[in-house]
This record gives sequence, C-alpha cells and structure tokens, in this order.
Amino acid sequence: MPEINNEVQDRIIIGTEVFVPLLKEDVIQERIKQLGQQISEEYKGKVPVFIGVLNGAFLFLSDLIKNITVDCEVDFFKLSSYGDEKISSGRVKLIKELSCNVEGRDIIIVEDIVDSGLSMKFIEDLISPHNPSSMKVVSLLIKPNSLRYNVKIDYIGFNIPSKFVIGYGLDYAQKYRNLRSIYVLSE
Repeated sequence: MPEINNEVQDRIIIGTEVFVPLLKEDVIQERIKQLGQQISEEYKGKVPVFIGVLNGAFLFLSDLIKNITVDCEVDFFKLSSYGDEKISSGRVKLIKELSCNVEGRDIIIVEDIVDSGLSMKFIEDLISPHNPSSMKVVSLLIKPNSLRYNVKIDYIGFNIPSKFVIGYGLDYAQKYRNLRSIYVLSE
C-alpha cells in the first residue's frame, strides 16, 4: 500500500485504480469558511445542534464548526450503507444513535457527501417524528446526477460528477480519509 503524502499529488494509485485531484485543500477550506459564515448569519440568536454523520463527515464538521460564530452543540450519528465497497449496498444501518434530544431544537445535519440520497432520507425519517423546531442539511459534496430520493440539501459545498471520490474524510475500504484534498477515480 502506498504511503499517504498529504501534499497534493497528481495521482494516487490503489491497486489498478488511479485517482486524480478534484478539489484541493485550499479550495475546500475557502468554501467551508463561506458555508460557516452563511450558517452563522442565518442562525443568529439560536443554538443549533450540528449532527455529524460518521465516519465520513468528521473532518468537514470539525472545520465547519471552526467557522461558526453562534453558540452551538454537536452530536453524531453513525450509519453504514457502503461497507468496504465503492457503491452503496442500498440499505442503511444505524450503528450509533444520537445522545441529544432533538425535540424543539434547530438541527443541522452535516454530511460529507450526498450520493443517491438514501442515507439522508433515512436520517430525515429518523429525526422528523421527534419534532425538531427545524432541520436543515449541509453537505460538503453532492452528486446531483446520482440522486434517487427527493431530499433537500440546504447548504452545498460542491456539486461533483457521479464518480467515486476519496480524501478529506471520504474513504476507500476505511482508508485514505486523511488526505487533505479530494481525489476522483480517473476514467
């Protein structure tokens, strides 16, 4: 297995697959700063609960929170729909439940990527019966051409092509999350 080098590489080879840069660290960080400013403005006078979806969203949530200027709380869900594969299994499994009470609270779900929308639909169906005051979604990445479920993403970092990506929290068989840039599977 190749060593991880956090400098932007022109390609990363995993077995026979080649990944090339899609979004560099500075571009990602600038967009997160913009999202943080927008969310902070919209939640003035409120104390939202940011709910990260593990494992992928932990880096994005960490950097996003650094750019939030209103009081807030943080909690986590852990879901699984991919296992060690590059495509979703089509089933979502809840592995870790929330610790907080969402009733009457302003909830912001934090996702690393919205692909088909299956996980987001699962989360909406899980949280809505608990009567939050509001529920919005922020996703670093969205694959608009892959969406199969009608889900609303309120804050979008980047629209990307329907290709497999790694880095910045996104994994391939639980590896490569620690890359600072995001790489896309080359043709």
